[in-house]
Amino acid sequence: MIQDQRRKFLIQELLQEDVRYRDMEIPREAEEQKQLLRALMNIRLPKDISQEFLDIQDEYLKTEAMSKGITDSEDLKPLKKGMYLWQGDITTLKADAIVNAANSALRGCFVPCHHCVDNVIHTASGIQLRLACDKLMAEQGCEEPTGRAKITPAYNLPCRYVLHTVGPIVSGQLTKKHCRQLADCYKSCLELANENQLRSIAFCCISTGEFHFPREEAAEIAVKTVSDYLQTDTQIEKVIFNVFKQEDYHIYKRLLS
Repeated sequence: MIQDQRRKFLIQELLQEDVRYRDMEIPREAEEQKQLLRALMNIRLPKDISQEFLDIQDEYLKTEAMSKGITDSEDLKPLKKGMYLWQGDITTLKADAIVNAANSALRGCFVPCHHCVDNVIHTASGIQLRLACDKLMAEQGCEEPTGRAKITPAYNLPCRYVLHTVGPIVSGQLTKKHCRQLADCYKSCLELANENQLRSIAFCCISTGEFHFPREEAAEIAVKTVSDYLQTDTQIEKVIFNVFKQEDYHIYKRLLS
C-alpha cells in the first residue's frame, strides 16, 4: 500500500466512525486530504480502534516523518555545557524525550488543525498518544495540576517519550506565582526524565503561545531552572531548547551565549 492509499484508508475509516461524516467526500488533492485526516484525528475521542487501522496509521505517520526529515540531537552542538538550542519542528527531533505543553485535561488539543504544539505533537504521534493520556487521566481522576508532568511513549515520533506538562495561563499581569509555576514545569519534566533514566530532553517554549506567558521572562526562567538542575546529581546530559519562532531563537541565543 502506497502513501496515498494509506491516507485514503485512514480518512475513510475515521469518517465511518461518525454518522455525521459518513457521506463526506474525500478531497482529490493530497494537501486537502492531509488536512482532513489531521482534523479527524484531532477531534476523535479516545476510544478503541482496529489493529489494522493502527498498523496502517503507523506506516503512514513514519513515512510522513521521514519525508519531513529527522534531526538527531546527537548532531547538535552545545552553547553551554549540557544546554543546546535548536530551531525547528519538535516532532522531527530524535532525542530521548520531547516536552509537550499540554492543557489541564492532558488529552491533546481537540481543535481541528490548531497551530499549538499540543495539536502538532498528537497529530504526528498518532491516536495512541491520546489513548495513553486518557488512561493516565482516568486513573488520576482529576485534571492535571499546573507545574506537574506525566510521561508517555512517543509512538510514531522519532523521540522515545513525550513528557506532558501544564504551564501557567497568564491572563493579566505576570505574577510571582506564574513564574514559580513555570519553573515547576521545567523542574518536574527534568525530574521525571531523570527518574526514567533519560539522557536527552527537548523543551518547547512552555506557556508562551496560547497561555500568553511573556517570552523574555519565560526563557530566563527556563534557562535558570535547567542550569540549576544540571548542577545536581542527574543522568541528564543534554537539554535542548526547541524554538520555532525567530524571536525566541534570538532570546535563547543571547541567554545561552
